[in-house]
Amino acid sequence: MLVPSPLTVVAIKQITQGIDRYQNIPLSLVNDHVVRLSVMTEPYVWHFHPNSDEVFLVVEGVVCIDLEERTVELAPGQLFTVPANVRHRTRPQGSRSVNLTFELAGMETILS
Repeated sequence: MLVPSPLTVVAIKQITQGIDRYQNIPLSLVNDHVVRLSVMTEPYVWHFHPNSDEVFLVVEGVVCIDLEERTVELAPGQLFTVPANVRHRTRPQGSRSVNLTFELAGMETILS
């Protein structure tokens, strides 16, 4: 995982310019957690994380988080936590969304 060095300014808007396909980019390591920048242009598959919660903070567009019993729609500036072991999938509403995720650096992902 290539992560910018500590004490480095990370310009999110500059990083996301021109990205037109799904990408997850690690931005920072914080203790035993990683902050990732996710540019979504398509749904991600149903999955869960047995060893980590996953926090989403939307930067651009709308991110939909499908849970088994409901869908949560997050707009820029909104944050939502998916607890460990909760099956979910993420997808952009429209053609593209950008969000930050905060999760355990050694997080496991189980496709389901």
